[in-house]
Amino acid sequence: MKNILCLIIAGVLFLQSNAFSQPHNQYVKIETPQGWCIIKLYDETPVHRDNFIKLVKSGYFNQTTFNRILKNFVIQGGDQDSLYEKPHVLKPEQKWLAPEFNTALYHKRGAVAMGRDPNPTESSFTTQFYIVDGKTWTSAQLDTIEVKYKVKFSKPQREVYMNSGGTPFLDQHYTVFGEIVKGMDLIDKITAVNVDKNGNPYTPVWMKLTLLKPNEVTNALK
Repeated sequence: MKNILCLIIAGVLFLQSNAFSQPHNQYVKIETPQGWCIIKLYDETPVHRDNFIKLVKSGYFNQTTFNRILKNFVIQGGDQDSLYEKPHVLKPEQKWLAPEFNTALYHKRGAVAMGRDPNPTESSFTTQFYIVDGKTWTSAQLDTIEVKYKVKFSKPQREVYMNSGGTPFLDQHYTVFGEIVKGMDLIDKITAVNVDKNGNPYTPVWMKLTLLKPNEVTNALK
């Protein structure tokens, strides 16, 4: 009886330790002709997270491309702005999401956020997203951005923007819902493609997005 109890306790402890060792966020793999990356979706933005997961599962983004590539700014993909304009009949997936701004989630290099039009509520398009490339900023430049765009950067955020870069002037105006956690070099590879003056690539940059299963995450992040 004592041996059985010990085995039960050992089993419970193993399951608990295994559970704690597993990543709790959800992860998506993005594949392109230039390579791939893994992005982590933030639990702090559940509406944007769940919308993105739904579209990934349905294969929606696999029919789109990264259509606007602006070095030192962003890599934008999914549906273009023009598909949301009045002459178009919106597809069921095309809606607006109320913003989920969070001061702890910001536009550092590798951040993933939803695009939008200049609507007064700053609501996101459901089917357009972008990955931040950005550039580095000086302390004085960040001071100016704080005043102009009515945002406030924490000390750690300022250090990231000064050393790693990003697009700080987009903070609290566009919803950040994830970040690249592996394969950051994909940004440099995609921004190296030939584009026209509007950032449209001459050769389409297709994408394939896959939601990773819990048992695939650990190996993917090694």
